[in-house]
Amino acid sequence: MISIASLIVFLAFYTLYYTSKRAVLSYNLGFEKWMQKNPKQTKVTGLVLLSTAYGFWLFTQSLGCGTLLFFIQLMTIGSLIVILTPLKKISRITLLIIFIIIALLEFYYS
Repeated sequence: MISIASLIVFLAFYTLYYTSKRAVLSYNLGFEKWMQKNPKQTKVTGLVLLSTAYGFWLFTQSLGCGTLLFFIQLMTIGSLIVILTPLKKISRITLLIIFIIIALLEFYYS
């Protein structure tokens, strides 16, 4: 459940990152062009995804611990997106491999 919340936080911040006018954007995928052309719908989608991820954190942890871990994760993933996206180091295959490894570790240790 935590790995799913992590993936949702990543997707939410990535969608909100693409609505920025100051960010250096690359259009490798088709939905990235759509996100840039439709900023209002993208912002709403990003905020809904953020609230969903926060709900997952509250469901798996308590109120205080879930809130703290959500904001720590949001800051970590946000800074990685801001640093690595202009360098074009984020790809679908890399994300898929990282998500599978994290999910396997989560299921192994729970």
